[in-house]
Amino acid sequence: MKTPLRLPAGPLLGMAGIAGFLLTWELIPRTGLVNPAYLPPASDILGIFFSNLALGAFWTAVGQTMTGWALGLLIAATAAVILGLIIGSSTFLRRATNSTIEFLRPIPSVALIPLAVLLFGFKLESTLLLVVYASFWQVLIQVLYGVADVDPVASNTARSFGLGRLDRIRYVVWPTTLPYLMTGIRLAAAVALILAITAGLIIGSPGLGNEIALAQSGGAVAQMYALVLTTGVLGIVINMGMRFVERRTLRWHSSVRGDVVV
Repeated sequence: MKTPLRLPAGPLLGMAGIAGFLLTWELIPRTGLVNPAYLPPASDILGIFFSNLALGAFWTAVGQTMTGWALGLLIAATAAVILGLIIGSSTFLRRATNSTIEFLRPIPSVALIPLAVLLFGFKLESTLLLVVYASFWQVLIQVLYGVADVDPVASNTARSFGLGRLDRIRYVVWPTTLPYLMTGIRLAAAVALILAITAGLIIGSPGLGNEIALAQSGGAVAQMYALVLTTGVLGIVINMGMRFVERRTLRWHSSVRGDVVV
């Protein structure tokens, strides 16, 4: 009887994919398919990437980007949770605000760049405006879904036992809403990073986006790619951190207890 062929574990497949990508990247400019002046080999980019790690200016730019990301995400999540619980708990408010939310939600944050520059110039506040606007809707919609998913039997039972509004939110609404909220925050975290970098690229606010724009305009193509690579690494780190927090926060929930790494 033949032993079934066992496929490599997920992390090994992931590393193989990255190695294949880097190898393809290395070969494309070295074989002349693309001019190396526009796309330097991966080995050159990685060399600059690792040398950047020893530079204080590099970490200052990373810190500025992460400050805009963290503050914007915190403000957006706090406002979205409060408003989501208030709106979601009232049928009248849900109906009254539905059209307004559906009108404002699709507006891309980049459309607000002229307003951000007009109000705050090239400061951190411009980045915060874009990050907060884009992240807010991700969290708010998930909180509204979570409140709408509360079991009416459980809600009526809590009401019949004399629980007040705050106690019903704490013991009935919040446990149901929390998985939705964590999903919203994880999605918002990725969006917030995109907007934090976009603000630097277009507005010129301090951070990695601005450093990428300066490298591109100065003809430092390899440095530009190294900074772009840095933003990708930040995205991976943020996603892994958010998934870790989500698993720890929802370790009691069936969706996490039955989570299988594939």
